[in-house]
Amino acid sequence: MPRNEAIQKVLLIGSGPIVIGQAAEFDYAGTQACKALREEGVTSVLINSNPATIMTDEGVADVTYIEPLTVDVIARIIARERPDGVLGTLGGQTGLNLSVKLSEAGVLERYNTRLLGTPVTAIQTAEDREAFKQLLISIGEPVPPSRTVETLDDALAFEREIGLPLVIRPAYTLGGSGGGVAWSLEELREITVRGLTASPIHQVLVEQYLRGWKELEYEVIRDAGDTCITVCNMENLDPLGIHTGDSIVVAPSQTLTDREYQMLRGAAIHIIRALGVEGGCNVQFALDPKSEQYYVIEVNPRVSRSSALASKATGYPIARVATKVALGYRLHEITNAVTGRTSAAFEPALDYVVVKIPRWPFDKFPGADRTLGTQMKATGEVMAIDRTFEAALQKAMRSLEIKPEANRFGLPLNLTPGQVADPFAASGIRRAVQVGQPPIEHHGSIIQPTDARLWRLFGTLREDSSDEALEALHTETGIDHWFLHKIRRIIQMEASLTAAKDDLPPWLLGWAKRMGFSDAQIAVAVGQTEPNIRALRKSLGMRPVYKMVDTCAGEFAAATPYYYSSYELENEAPALPTPKAVVIGSGPIRIGQGIEFDYCSVRSATALREAGVASIMVNSNPETVSTDFDMSDRLYFEPLDAESVLAILENEATAGAEDENTQAYEGDETSESNLPPSIVQFGGQTAINLAGQLAQRAAPVLGTSPDMIDLAEDRERFDAMMESLGIPRPKGAAIRTVAQALRAADAIGFPVMVRPSFVLGGRAMEIVRNPESLRRYTERALEEHGDHPLLIDRYLTGREVEVDAICDGEQVLIPGIMQHIERAGVHSGDSYAMYPALDLSAAEVATLVDYTTRMAHALGVRGLMNIQFVVTGAAPADIPAGEQSTSHVYV
Repeated sequence: MPRNEAIQKVLLIGSGPIVIGQAAEFDYAGTQACKALREEGVTSVLINSNPATIMTDEGVADVTYIEPLTVDVIARIIARERPDGVLGTLGGQTGLNLSVKLSEAGVLERYNTRLLGTPVTAIQTAEDREAFKQLLISIGEPVPPSRTVETLDDALAFEREIGLPLVIRPAYTLGGSGGGVAWSLEELREITVRGLTASPIHQVLVEQYLRGWKELEYEVIRDAGDTCITVCNMENLDPLGIHTGDSIVVAPSQTLTDREYQMLRGAAIHIIRALGVEGGCNVQFALDPKSEQYYVIEVNPRVSRSSALASKATGYPIARVATKVALGYRLHEITNAVTGRTSAAFEPALDYVVVKIPRWPFDKFPGADRTLGTQMKATGEVMAIDRTFEAALQKAMRSLEIKPEANRFGLPLNLTPGQVADPFAASGIRRAVQVGQPPIEHHGSIIQPTDARLWRLFGTLREDSSDEALEALHTETGIDHWFLHKIRRIIQMEASLTAAKDDLPPWLLGWAKRMGFSDAQIAVAVGQTEPNIRALRKSLGMRPVYKMVDTCAGEFAAATPYYYSSYELENEAPALPTPKAVVIGSGPIRIGQGIEFDYCSVRSATALREAGVASIMVNSNPETVSTDFDMSDRLYFEPLDAESVLAILENEATAGAEDENTQAYEGDETSESNLPPSIVQFGGQTAINLAGQLAQRAAPVLGTSPDMIDLAEDRERFDAMMESLGIPRPKGAAIRTVAQALRAADAIGFPVMVRPSFVLGGRAMEIVRNPESLRRYTERALEEHGDHPLLIDRYLTGREVEVDAICDGEQVLIPGIMQHIERAGVHSGDSYAMYPALDLSAAEVATLVDYTTRMAHALGVRGLMNIQFVVTGAAPADIPAGEQSTSHVYV
C-alpha cells in the first residue's frame, strides 16, 4: 500500500552525545531518515544535543532543535510543532527509551501524535528481559537457563541452582552497560548490583554462560504487511561472552552449514513477526558448535551499530528503508537506491567477505582494564572488504591505525598492540603444547580476551602452527577451527616470504598481495624496502582492481559507485572524468578523533559537488555518514594508508600518470603527475599524517601545502617560525634523549608541559612536576614517538582561549573566539568552554586577531586553522579601576 498520507510532519529523536556504544552510526541513521522523509515530501523536525553531527547541520532536517534530550523538552517541542508522528528507533538506546517514556507519560496521546514504526508494546517486550523471555517461550524459541531478578538475593539463589559462571544482562541499557560475566560469587554480587543500578527499571537477566558457543547476528526488516527479509547475517570470530561491539565480526557467516543458516534465519523472522517490529531489528543467537542446538540471546528493536555494519557491508540502506516502512510503505514498494532497479524486498547477496574489527581507547589509557566482556568498551570500528577472509582481515588490521609502528603495515612480526613481545604472555598455550598438558581452565588465560588477543593468536601460531597447537588454541579460546586455519594460512605465507628473501618469485608476490599483504609488510618479511617491493609489483603489472558493492552479487547493475580493492583482473571502477578531487576521511572513531571529522569530510564532499567537482571519498569506517552510499560521487572503502590511497589515486588518474608517479615514488626527480588532487585537512590527524607521504609521491594536495602542514605539526620548525614572527611562545626546547629532557627542564623550571609532535587529541601530553616523573615520561614517549622530537615547554597558568579561522591565502576570517573555563593545561576537548569569549579586553582580542592573521599568512593557510592561546595576567574584571592590564598572550 502507498504511504500514509496523514503523516505530513515527523519528529526524529537523535541519540545525543557520543558515548561508548552509541556513536556515529546514529548520525548516519538519522541523516538517512531525514533524506528519506524529504523524498516523500514529509516535514522533518529533529531534536538532538550533539553539535558535531551531520544531522544537526542546517538543511538536513527541515526544523532542528539543539536541546537536551528529556521528556519535558521533547513534550514542549511536540506541543509547538504538532508532528503527526515520532520516529525514535533511529536514535539508539536514547531515542528508544525516550519514545517509551513519551508514550507512558501520555505525551503522544495528549497531542494526537503516534510512534511510527515499531510499536511501544514491541519495544517494551524486547527490552524487558522477563517479558522477552516469556514471549520466546510462548512461540517455541529456545532461551538459555536464566532468571530475571530485581534483587541481589534472587541472583544468588539462581546461582545456587545452576552454578557459575553466569552472564548478567541489564534491561534497557546501551552497549551491555552494567553487565558482565561472573566467574565467582564476589563478581556475581558486584556485577548484579551494578546492573540493577544501570537498568532504568532496576532489572537484570541472570543467565547461564554458554562458554565456547558461537555468536551469530541476523539483521532483519519487516513491514506492516508482515513481509520480512534478512539483510545480512554476521558471525563473531569470538565466541559468546564478548559484546558484539567488541567482537571481530565477519559477514556473511563463514562456518555455518546451509541447514544452520536457514534454521537461524527462520528463527529471526519468527521472532520479529512475534514482536510486531516494523522496521529494522537485530537478533543475536548462540549456537552450539557441536550440535544444532541454539538459543536466542537478545533482540535490539531499533537501528544499532550492527545495523550500520550490515548496511555498509551489503549496500542495503537499512535506515532509509526503515523510515519508509514507518511511513506505511511495504518493502516491495520501496526501490533499492543502490541498484535503482530492484525493490527493498530483495535480500542482498554478497560475493565478497567483510571483516569488522573494533577500535578500543586503550592507547590513550594504557592503565585501563583491557579485558573484553559483555560490557562494550570499543569507541569505534573499521570495516574491510575483499574476496577472501584472509585479505579482508589483513586490510581491517591495517585500517586500525594502531601502534607500534609495525602494526600499520598489517600483521606485526613481533609485537602486539599492548607491546607484548612474548605471544604466550597471559596464555597457557605454550605449556599445553610443549608439555602435553591440557590447556589451563581458568578465565585468566587467553580465553579471557583483550584488545591484543588477535595479535597473540598470530604470535602463538608463529611459534607453533602444528595441528596440535591449532587444536589447543581452539580449546582454549573457543574460536572456530575454520578461522584458526585461515590465520595459519597467513602465517604460512609470511614464512614463505621470509624464506624467499631477495629471490622473491612473481607467483609468490602475487599470492601474498591477493591474501592482503601490504607492500610494507612484504618488505619487512623479505628484508627489502617498501619502494622496492612496490616497484617490483608494478613492473610485473600487479595492481589492485576495484569491485563494486551492488547488493546482488553482480546480478543487476548498480546505480551507486561503491568500491573495494582486490588483486584480480577486471576493474569495475573506470576513472571518473575530471574535474574531481579525493576527500581523505578520518578512519575509526577514537578518543580525540570522532564524528566531527566525518562531519567535515561530508561537508567537503558536498561543497565539491556544489562547485561542479566530482567528490571521491576514501574511508574505512562503517558507522559514518561519509561512507553512506549516496554521500559522494564515488566511495572507496579502503584502509587510510599511503599504499591504499595512492592506488586509488592511480586508478582515478588520467592517461600517462602511472609512469610519472612511479618515478616520483622511487625518489627520482619529481615530475608533474596526472593524479587527482586530495583534500586532507578535514580528516583529522589520520588524513594530515598522509599529506607528506602523498607529496613525496607527487600526488597533489589541495589547500594548505604539505610542507606547511609539516611545519605546523613539527614542534621544532613551528618554534622557529614563531620566533621569526616575534610571536611569544612559552620557553621550551626540543629533546631526543632523557638527559636532554632533564637539562631542559632544569633550565626552564618545573612544572613543565611535555608533548610529542604529530599526535592526536593531546595524546601523550602531560604536565610534569619533578625529575623522576619526567624521566619516566620521556623514556615511554621516546619509545613510542622517537621518530620525532619531544617538546618541553614552561607550563603557564592563565586563561586559555581558542581561535578558529579560515584563510584563502590573502584574507583571514575569524568567526569568533572561544574561551575555556578550565585552567590552562586541560585539553580543549575535555574543557568546558563558552562562545563567544566573555573575559577578554579589547587589547587582548586585538592581539589574538593579529597573531592569528600573521600565523595564517606565514603558514600559507588555505582553508581551516585552529590555534590555542594562553593569556596570562589578571582578567579585565579583576583589574582595579584606573589600573592597566599586564596580560601577555602566548601560543
